[in-house]
Amino acid sequence: MLVQVVKSKIHRVKVTGADLNYIGSITIDEDLMDAAGIIEGERVQIVNNNNGNRLETYAIPGPRGSGEITLNGAASRLVAVGDVLILIVYAFMELEEAKKFKPSLVFPNEKDNTLT
Repeated sequence: MLVQVVKSKIHRVKVTGADLNYIGSITIDEDLMDAAGIIEGERVQIVNNNNGNRLETYAIPGPRGSGEITLNGAASRLVAVGDVLILIVYAFMELEEAKKFKPSLVFPNEKDNTLT
């Protein structure tokens, strides 16, 4: 049996941009992606602490060390610059593997979304 569990989470990052005219996705500082084990194109659930919106899209890397968190395309209408988000990625695993698995939890600097 496969179960779906939290693979990684980036906790409390602030939206730095919203680009309606981009084709879609969320741009995430590549340092944050690496720390959380998120790969380009991976599905990401986004939870907006400011307004309660939840949505899913896919990750694309932003410049390293930039702290960039930009919602692109239609998703940009569900956030405002400065909103606080939780980014969650899930994975399917065998039940016994899932019982032992520990997710990657990343807690960036809340001032600028960096790992410092």
